[in-house]
Amino acid sequence: MEDVLDEVVSSDDLKKYERVYHDQLHKSQVTQKAQFEYAWCLVRSKYPADIRKGIILLEELYQNGSADGRRDYVYYLAIGNARLKEYTKALQYVRAFLQIEPGNQQVQNLETLIKKRMEKEGLLGMAMAGGVVLAIGGLVGLGLALSKSK
Repeated sequence: MEDVLDEVVSSDDLKKYERVYHDQLHKSQVTQKAQFEYAWCLVRSKYPADIRKGIILLEELYQNGSADGRRDYVYYLAIGNARLKEYTKALQYVRAFLQIEPGNQQVQNLETLIKKRMEKEGLLGMAMAGGVVLAIGGLVGLGLALSKSK
């Protein structure tokens, strides 16, 4: 399950679905399928700008698309936001999905994974902040020691 947040789309797939989407866009006849497939590739990109673009396309599909694809849109919105480390937003999408399908194991696993990443990065953030405080404290102490020795 962890690879769902780490999986990166191949450049060939991205180019293929991007071409289809842009061809249809040029003709002003973008199908929901083409938009979804392109967005699905974008949220699996290694580039945050691509992921954001994919999220925008998925949000548009969710607002204007058919009800049939909504569960897929919400699922990939959760993945895209989690990949951008926007965990609160990702969890909102996961919880919205679970309200409709509370027994969905795949989405429950995604929720657990997102929470684990939040904890891990929260602890890392605290450790980094603690290191900065110690470094500043050490510099202040050194400054005081130097000023007293004069």
